[in-house]
Amino acid sequence: MAKSKVVIRHTDKGLRPALEAVLQSLSWEKTVFPGARVVIKPNYCTAIPEKVEAANTSFELLKTFCEILKSRTSNITIGESAGPRHSAEEAFIANNASALRDELGVSILDFEKDKRTTRDIDFFGEMELPETLLKADVFITLPKLKTHALTYFTGSLKNQWGCVPNPRRILFHMYIDRLLVELNRIFRPQLCIMDGITGMENRGPTNGTPRSLGLVLGSNDPVALDATAMRLAGLDVSRARHIVLAGLEGLGETDERNIELDMDGKDDIAPFEPARFDWALKAMNYMTRYEWFVKNILLNDRVFIPTKKAVNVMRKLGIVR
Repeated sequence: MAKSKVVIRHTDKGLRPALEAVLQSLSWEKTVFPGARVVIKPNYCTAIPEKVEAANTSFELLKTFCEILKSRTSNITIGESAGPRHSAEEAFIANNASALRDELGVSILDFEKDKRTTRDIDFFGEMELPETLLKADVFITLPKLKTHALTYFTGSLKNQWGCVPNPRRILFHMYIDRLLVELNRIFRPQLCIMDGITGMENRGPTNGTPRSLGLVLGSNDPVALDATAMRLAGLDVSRARHIVLAGLEGLGETDERNIELDMDGKDDIAPFEPARFDWALKAMNYMTRYEWFVKNILLNDRVFIPTKKAVNVMRKLGIVR
């Protein structure tokens, strides 16, 4: 059986040469045929300007990628869903998506405003998903290399959580690992390009510490890409349950013996500090299964913001561990 291939390039000689080298090594033109309907899912998990660089997919990476894609197709859509504290439109504004639309002619899509198709997931029930994404010829995911307080790591597989057009999908957190596997089974990203230009450690995906890495990573196998990125960052693959499950379900490779690594330069990255899933986060995650809690506490800024500040003070004092 052929090995899954993961390609990593340093950006010290420029972003475009690095990205082109990754794509060429993956024979991307075999995936993106002329005129293909392409949907790209970046990671736009925050609309807070000062957090965008470290938390969200790089504007320059996405722009350069779209410029390269234009040599094969002009039918390119960039899609994202709202988060619990921001609309998709606010995320597009914070990430300057209008410049991509104006300069390159790509479409910008709020998945929540798209037509829906219902899919049945046996352990969950019916879920409405964006029709444009389901009908795409090629789905490409562009995640960020980051730690995550709930799922330990967020990369290619976790990025599809933002394909669910429901700003209250936090209510589904009790199923998150299994749902991520099913979402990736449904969407089947054919090309995965990971932003490792600036990563994030500690309290990711939005409140962590930026890490300058200067890397672009890519694969046709999202599971292999995530597992390889984690090893590169000194993180324990076995702790990311959704990645382990995806591997067991046959969606890709986690075993490095079955992964061909094509990397320029040396692996000299100091290990990332993982996010701590402390008791405050555990309690909040448990309570997200209750709609009244999500509506009246978690999404109520007058309650949540002062509570969050108090918990952060207790973290600094060592009370919350």
